[in-house]
Amino acid sequence: MGTTTLELAATSSEVLNVIAAFVGGMIVAGALVWAVQFGMRVRDRELPRPTPDEQSHLPDTGPVREEREVREPDEVPHGNGRERLLPHELHPASSRRSEDQHRKRWLPGKSGSFGGGGIGHA
Repeated sequence: MGTTTLELAATSSEVLNVIAAFVGGMIVAGALVWAVQFGMRVRDRELPRPTPDEQSHLPDTGPVREEREVREPDEVPHGNGRERLLPHELHPASSRRSEDQHRKRWLPGKSGSFGGGGIGHA
């Protein structure tokens, strides 16, 4: 084999690599064009966006404020002489408003958790 033949073989391999890269790029570009067209068709089938008049508005009294309260667990009533209470015999809330509305605060150095940085005694 001569030098010319080896150069032609190397050049043809490079040409094939360039052609393969070009074809791969065309496939990716075609897939992206198809995805955009598909998304546009899906969007056209969706319900129209609500107009500004159809949007929700603040109440006349203004924004609703957050209300904080301390709650405590409500005990489940016992069935008097019966095997068990049925769901419709229970009240809906599992907690009730506490009489003491002062939030409990942690004391410094007594985090109550393992590795919490406290000195470790009560």
